[in-house]
Amino acid sequence: MVAHAPSRNTQKLLQSVEAGARSIETAEVQLVIRTPFEADANDVKSASALVLGTTENLGYMSGALKDFFDRIYNPCLEVTRGTPYAAYIRAGLDGTGTSRAIESITAGLGWRAVQKPLVLKGEWRDYFADSCGELGAAMAAGLDGGIF
Repeated sequence: MVAHAPSRNTQKLLQSVEAGARSIETAEVQLVIRTPFEADANDVKSASALVLGTTENLGYMSGALKDFFDRIYNPCLEVTRGTPYAAYIRAGLDGTGTSRAIESITAGLGWRAVQKPLVLKGEWRDYFADSCGELGAAMAAGLDGGIF
């Protein structure tokens, strides 16, 4: 998981994805969480799947996630094709530009979206965390079950 979580609410989202993933009883799935600044190409190359988390900043992904993509793009380009991923976006607007940017970069990398980006838009709602928990559980279950 590579997630930018600069606020208390975005920390809740990250923690919910983590809790959801850990709720699936599996010996096969190991969860590794990195900030976009910590994560590197080796983390991506060793991942069976990725969950990307970002805020929407001025209609685009966070600079932190963009920096991550800039650093890993070339080293991962030919090595990580087909990697399944999901994304969640904490959007103050509508998440369209952020979704489009993530989809464009991941398409260039040849990654495979397992679902449309989860866009959590507008004022904070407590169900945002529940949705992220479901995302984490679905990713872990999909990996454990060999679906991805």
